[in-house]
This record gives sequence, C-alpha cells and structure tokens, in this order.
Amino acid sequence: MTTPKRDRDNPTRHIFITGGVASSLGKGIASASIGRLLINMGFRVRIQKLDPYLNVDPGTMNPFQHGEVYVTDDGAETDLDLGHYERFLNQPCSKHSTVTAGSIYQTVIQKERAGKYNGGTVQVIPHVTDQIKETIRALDAPDVDVVISEVGGTVGDIEGLPFMEAVRQFAHETGRAYTCFVHLAYIPFIRAAGEIKTKPAQHSVQKLREIGIIPDFMMCRSEKGLTKDVREKLSLFCNVETANVIDLADVPVSVYEVPQVLVKQDVHTLLCKRLGLPARECDMKAWDLMVSHIKKPKDTVTIALVGKYINHQDAYKSVTESIDHAAFSHLLKANIVRIESDSLEKDDAWMEKLKGIDGIVVPGGFGKRGFEGKLRAIRFARESGVPYLGLCLGMQAASIEFARNVLGLADANSTEMNEKSKDPIIVLMDSQRDVVQIGGTMRLGTYPCTLTKKTSRTSRCYKEVDVVLERHRHRYEFNNAYRQQFEQAGMQFTGLYIPDAAAPDNSLVEIIELKDHPFFLATQAHPEFKSSPVEPHPLFRGFLGAAWKHKTKGQVDGEGMHTISAEG
Repeated sequence: MTTPKRDRDNPTRHIFITGGVASSLGKGIASASIGRLLINMGFRVRIQKLDPYLNVDPGTMNPFQHGEVYVTDDGAETDLDLGHYERFLNQPCSKHSTVTAGSIYQTVIQKERAGKYNGGTVQVIPHVTDQIKETIRALDAPDVDVVISEVGGTVGDIEGLPFMEAVRQFAHETGRAYTCFVHLAYIPFIRAAGEIKTKPAQHSVQKLREIGIIPDFMMCRSEKGLTKDVREKLSLFCNVETANVIDLADVPVSVYEVPQVLVKQDVHTLLCKRLGLPARECDMKAWDLMVSHIKKPKDTVTIALVGKYINHQDAYKSVTESIDHAAFSHLLKANIVRIESDSLEKDDAWMEKLKGIDGIVVPGGFGKRGFEGKLRAIRFARESGVPYLGLCLGMQAASIEFARNVLGLADANSTEMNEKSKDPIIVLMDSQRDVVQIGGTMRLGTYPCTLTKKTSRTSRCYKEVDVVLERHRHRYEFNNAYRQQFEQAGMQFTGLYIPDAAAPDNSLVEIIELKDHPFFLATQAHPEFKSSPVEPHPLFRGFLGAAWKHKTKGQVDGEGMHTISAEG
C-alpha cells in the first residue's frame, strides 16, 4: 500500500491507552492492534509504553516480575509489551518507545544537578510532568501520523498519577481534536449470579474523570461477549458513545485475532472520525490469511522449551511467539512443552520427559540454577538427532556440552558458573571486565554477523546472504582459544562478529552448528526479537521445518501437505 504524504502543518495525532479495574488485561495487545489497523489504512504510526515503576528500565528485574526483557535495535532494555508492538506492527521500536518513572526522575535529577532549573524548587508538577510530555513529543515528526502511548498500570495507582496528569496536560495543550483516550476495563462475569457486572468499569472511568481525563472509547475485556443492554448501560454511566463501547471478549485461538475483532466493530473508522483523519480502506487481506493459517493447521509438532523460568508464561514470550510464527508459516501448530531445566537434574527418569519431542529449544538466561539440566537436554538432542535451537545462553550451553562430551574436557564450563574452571569455554567479554553497574551495561542491541560458510545450514536458513543483523543481550562469549579443537571435532562456526577485518582471530563467535546433525544450531544472539507472524525469523522457520521432518521422517503426510525442508 502506498503511504500518502502528510501535510507538515497537520499535527500528529495522539492516542492514549489507559487501563482500569485490574492489570494484565492486555493493554499492550489492544494498543498494538489499534496500530495494526492504522498501518493497514496507510497511516504512519509510532508507539510507546509509559511504565510508572521506578526502575530505570526492566533490565535488572527478575522475569517473575514483568516477564521477559525485550531488547530494541538501539540497545534499549524494555518491557515485553514492545515485543507485542513490533510483532503486530512489523516495524522496529527504539529507546524512545520505552519510558519509565525511574528514567523520568533520573533525567529530572540530572537536570537539577546541572542547574538547568535556575535555582527553582523541583516538583512533580511541572518538572516531572513536563519531562513525561517531552518523551511523548519525542515521537512526533513530520512523517508520523499517529503516536500511540500506552500508560502502564491501572487508573488510581499512586505511582501512575504523574503520568495521568502529564497526558491530561498533553491533551489540553495539543488540543482535544488531535488527541484520543481509550480506556481498557475489565467486565467480570459472576458465575454464581450468572451475570456480567459493569460496576467495576464504571468506577474506573469515574476515577479517570476525577483526574480530568474523559475517555472517548471503552474497550471492555470479558470472558463473555457484551449484550446490547450492557453496552448501552456502560455508554450511559460512563458517558461514552454506544458505538465507542468496544467488546473485547476473549478470542478463541490467538491474540492475532484481536485486530479482526476491532475491524468488525468499525474501530478504525471511529478512530479516524474522532481524530479528524481521512477515512480509508483497512486492508486486512494479508492479516486475515495469516490468521486463517493459525486456525487451520495441517499438523502439529511438539517442541520442548527447556528453561529456568518455565512457570511464568511471559518469561520467554518472544521465544514462544517466534516458535508459533514459524509453525504458522509451515501450516503447523506448535505444541510447546515447557520443561523446567532443574527438573532434569533431580529426576532419574529425566529422559522420559523428552520422549516424543520433535525439537528442543534452550533460551537465554543467567545463573547456574538449572544449567546442568540444560546440558542434559542438549546432549539428548545432539546424540538422538532431535533438532536443537540454542539462543544466547543456549549457544553457550551447547558449546560446554560439546566440550565435555565430545572433546573430553570434563571440567569445561562458563566462568559465570565456575570462575575456577580448568577449561573456561565461555568467558567474560573483554569489554565487560571493568563494568561495575549491572543495569544497561551488557552488550546490547543490533550487531552485524558475517556468515562464514556458504554451504552451511545457517547460510541456507538466511537465504545465503553475507551479513545479517541480530540483537544481543549478554556479557559472556565463546573463548576463541578453543575454536581449533572444536572445529577439528566437527563443530562449525558459521557466524562471526568481525569488528576488525585485519584481526579475524579476535572475532566473536555468533553462530555454531553441527554439520552431521539434522538440525543443531545455536546463536549468541536473540533472533526471537526479530520475528513477526507475517515474517517469521529464518532460524526459527528452519528449526520448525526440521522438527516437522523429524516427526514425519521427511515424508508427505498424505493430505497434500508439501515436504518441508530444514531450511524452510
């Protein structure tokens, strides 16, 4: 679709998404879905998350707190909602897409220390709110039609009040004609009474109006769809047009159905009318096709995800999404079996947990808990021919397992796990040796990886390009002193970061693979951060293809499905 040029005198529109009643209702999915519709109409969209917590970023948080830490191209460690944004919008976010109360207060204090406030008393209003507004305006540009800002937390939270006040001020200063508020609220179904209750949503809107924000739209999350009577009741008591009360009941199969749900209720047209944007066709053909593939898989493959934080569904969100994306592209459904890695250490019958598995993924992580269990899973994959994909720590673990059980280096380890290892296969990067602070100091963001072997599976997955760009988040690297031993034993180094062409021996190992294995490939990068449902990542796509071949032994299933190669 050709994107028409926008008149520079026509202000950027802003949509603010707030939440009420309860957290974890899906504001990120709702925000991303709105962005998808606007992009499908040909508008240029930017999106950001405003998080009220005092951490400067989520990079130091335990995944049990906020789920995975998502990393952008420019190296920002962010909330997992940015992953939803990128997957739905299929365009990269940046450091401007993530704002926390911690980063706001840090900037304000730095300005105060530098005398930027001319000796004045520094206060929440106007200094903190002005800084929040500045971060919102950072996404304004002549080539941006709409900026979507999701406000984290729920209305009424103490820590969220400066953000609510800032967006209220922003709408006042920018003009209500160019700003729109969408409030997402929970509508509970009380089973004992057999009724849907609107009172919690009414109270959340009342609280929002006390702050000075009047919602233009209500998106109602519920287990059951809203009746006409319920929508009219919400409209009356929340002072929102009935057409603007949007039913967001649970979707039956996938979150990627949400844009379709919104289109059916004409949300795209209503938003354009509210913001004074020209009405255009919302082209959903490609999205509808993708969703139809999700709903009608030809077969299933079973993938074991072996990790440390398996009991938290969002700890490896981008990994599970990337597995699903690749499965969709093969007309498959991925049955993801989550295996806590330390359970493989404690259970004598651990191998039973891996029976019937078509592929194994070991994702990134930190620390020694469960590490030996990951090594067991990797050895199982290597020796049994089950396809294996290792990500970040999963690459480091694969290297250590190979060193111990193929090279015979019994004490092989990472200095993260054992500083006194006689054979430190994985070591702290030189650039990390003098680092004291842990927040925002890892090797972060996008780096180029040179593919070194044209005949490798890695190269075939990437369609034989010379250099690929992948995102990183790590402190440790493969010890180049062991490269020759590995290569002589059959390990291929198929991707390298070469900062200095004159000194290739100082290159960083990015991708390894076993030549004589159906699919055994691991990368120091995080390819899961660059996958979307309409554009699955090549390594995940190749891995899922190999898993399918492992299940079917490469045969056609008899129902017209094509044999899928291990390169996709």
